Amino acid sequence: MKYKEHYAFYIILVLSLHGFSTIVVSDEDIQIISEKIISNEEESKELDNRSSNQLNFKPLVNNHGSIGLINNKTARFAEEGSWSASLYAGDPDTRLNLTLYPYNWLEASLFYSNIDGKTYPGYEFQDYKDKGFNIKIKLVDEGRFPALAIGLNDFAGTGYYSSEYIVANKQFGKIDYHVGAGWGNINGKKHLKNPLGYMHEQFLFRPTKIEDEGGQFQPRRYFSDKSISIFGGIQYRLSEKTFLKIEYDPTITPGKVGYEPSKSNLNFGIDYNIKNNFNIGLSFERGNYASFNFSYKTKSSSINKKYKTVDKKRNENEFTHLQKILALNAIGVKELTKGAISAAGGTVNLEVSASEYFTLDDLEGTINTAISDAGIKSEIVKSYKIGGLNAYSEDDNRKFSENKIFSNGPIVRNRTSFNLTPFLAARDGFIKLGLIANNDTDVIFSDNLMFNANLKFSLADNFDDLKEPPVETYPAQVRSDIKDYFQALGDQIVIGRAQLDYFKTASKNHHVMLSGGLLEDMFAGYGFEYLWFDPKKSYALGFEVFDVYKRESDMLFSLKDYSNITGHLNFYYRNYGALPFDTKISYGEYLAGDIGGTFEISRTFKNGARFGFFASFTDVSSEEFGEGSFDKGITFRIPLPLGDNFLNYQWRPLTKDPGQKLNRKNNLHELLVRFQEIN
Repeated sequence: MKYKEHYAFYIILVLSLHGFSTIVVSDEDIQIISEKIISNEEESKELDNRSSNQLNFKPLVNNHGSIGLINNKTARFAEEGSWSASLYAGDPDTRLNLTLYPYNWLEASLFYSNIDGKTYPGYEFQDYKDKGFNIKIKLVDEGRFPALAIGLNDFAGTGYYSSEYIVANKQFGKIDYHVGAGWGNINGKKHLKNPLGYMHEQFLFRPTKIEDEGGQFQPRRYFSDKSISIFGGIQYRLSEKTFLKIEYDPTITPGKVGYEPSKSNLNFGIDYNIKNNFNIGLSFERGNYASFNFSYKTKSSSINKKYKTVDKKRNENEFTHLQKILALNAIGVKELTKGAISAAGGTVNLEVSASEYFTLDDLEGTINTAISDAGIKSEIVKSYKIGGLNAYSEDDNRKFSENKIFSNGPIVRNRTSFNLTPFLAARDGFIKLGLIANNDTDVIFSDNLMFNANLKFSLADNFDDLKEPPVETYPAQVRSDIKDYFQALGDQIVIGRAQLDYFKTASKNHHVMLSGGLLEDMFAGYGFEYLWFDPKKSYALGFEVFDVYKRESDMLFSLKDYSNITGHLNFYYRNYGALPFDTKISYGEYLAGDIGGTFEISRTFKNGARFGFFASFTDVSSEEFGEGSFDKGITFRIPLPLGDNFLNYQWRPLTKDPGQKLNRKNNLHELLVRFQEIN
C-alpha cells in the first residue's frame, strides 16, 4: 500500500495528539474550556457518566494477552485488581499469556511462546521457546478527547517480539476506534520518519544485537528507528456477547519469529463471551492463516471469603456459640475473658491461626457478624494475635483480667486441596503439568508455638519427560535441579514442609521468630528472624539468618552434602495515597553463596490478592549468570473463584542458581502488615 492510503490514520492520530497538546500548552484554551465546564457542570457529569457506561462492556484480550483487538494494542485497560490468562494458537507461534492490572493505569504481561519450525540452539529436536515481559501505561483517560496509552513489548528479552507504541482510542456508541504509531517489530511499513529523531539522533538508530546474554533492559532500543509505522482498527459490539474486529497490522514479516510474508495488512476477527469471564476469539491474520484465542479475565477483588454460621443449641452459652462460629471461619479463640469495662463487659483475646485473613477489615467484619449471631450484648474489646505476635489491639493500655470464661488447648486444623502445577519446560517441551493433591496440617500448641506440615502427591503429570540437565550451575546448584524434585512427586507421598515456628513479641514493636525443620521442598534447616515493626509507621526494619541444608530430591528426610548460612538485612516500606505500593529491599548472602541485593515492589488488595515484581543483582556477573543476565520475575497471589484457596506463584523467565532465597511459609512483616490499612 502507498503512503496516501494511510493518510486517514495519520490525520486521526495527529488531531488526537494535537487536541491533547493544546490543552496542555495553551493557557487561553484552558481558560475557555474551564469556563465552559464550570457553566455546564451537570452537562459535563452527564457526558462523563454516558462515556463510562458506554465503555462498560468487557475489553477484549488480544493475541499477546493485552487489552486490544487481534495483534494491535489499544488504549483500553481492565479494572484495577483484574488479571487475565489466555492461550493463543497461531502460525508459527503458540503463546501463553498472563496479564496483571495492579492499577487502573498499568498493564503488566508475561508471555511464553513456542515458535514452530525454529530450532532451540543445541537441542535441535525441540522448537524454539521464548519468554518475556510486556508493559502498557495509561497517559490520558477518555473524555472529550481520546484515551492515550504508551507501551513496550518484550522489553527485557531476546527481542523476538520487541516493539514500542503509542495509541489513542475513542468510542462512539457501539464502535471503538483506535490508531497508533509503532516502532520495532510493528514497524513493517515505515510510513513516517521517527519524530523523536528531531530530539536526539540516537533515536534514529535501533540496536539489533542482544546485549550480554539476553534478558537485560536495553533503553537504547526503546522508541528508536529511522521510521515509524501507523496502525489502527475498529471494534464493533454486535451484541452483549459478540464483538467484530478489524485492524490494520504493520507487523514485520517474516521478522525474527518467522511469520509467512503477509498477503494483506488487514486482520479480521470475532470474539464471543462464552460464559461470565470466558472468551473465545477466531481471527484471520494478514491473509495467511486463521488463529484461535481463548482467555479468562476476572477482577480479583470481587472474590470474597464466604461467612459461615451455625445454629445455637438449646442452653448453649453464647460465648461457646461464638467460639464455634469463629472456628467455622478459621479463627481460633485462644482465650475469652470477662473484664471490668462495664457491668456486662468483656474482653475477647483471639488468635488467628493459619494466617487466612489478609486485612483487618475482613477479620473485623467476620468477628462482628459472629458476635451478633451469637447474641452477645456486652461490650467487647478485641485483641488479635498471629502466633505469639501482638498484631493488633483496640486498647494498647488494657490489661486482661484473669476471670477467664475458657482457655483453649492446642488447636489443630487440617485442609486438603488440589492444584494444577505448571512447569515451563523449554528444552524438554513447551509445558509440563501436574495435578497435585495437598494436605496441610497446622497445630497451634500455645500462643507462641506452631507446627505446620505439607504432604503432597501427584495424581497425574508428565514430569517424567523432564530429562535435560541445567546449563549453568554457578556458583552452586541450589535451584537449577528443580526438575529432579518435580519427578519425585508421582512416585510416593512427599513432604513439602514440616517445621516448628516459635513467635514472640519480645517488647513493644520488637518481634522474633525461630524456625526449624523441613523449611521447603528443596531445603531443611533452622534459623531466626527479627523485625522492628511499629503499626503507626509506614516502614519496618529487620534481619534473618538461616543455616540451611539441601534436601534429597525424593523430598523425604535425607539430605545432600551441600549446606550454607544465608542471611539478609531487610527494609520494608508501605506507601499510602494516590499510588499505593509495598517495597522490600534486602541485602545479604543467598542460598548459593552469592552476595547482593533484591528489590521487590508489589500491590496488595483487600481480599489478599497481590501482584508484584522482583529483581536480584549479586556479585555473579551477567556473563557468569548466562542467559537472562540476572534473576528477575513476577509474583502473584490470586484468590480463586471456588473456595478460599489462593493461587500463589512466582514466575521467572529462567530458573538459575544465583539470587535464590528460601521459600519460607511465613515472614514477620507479611504476618503483621496485613492488619494495617490498605488503599
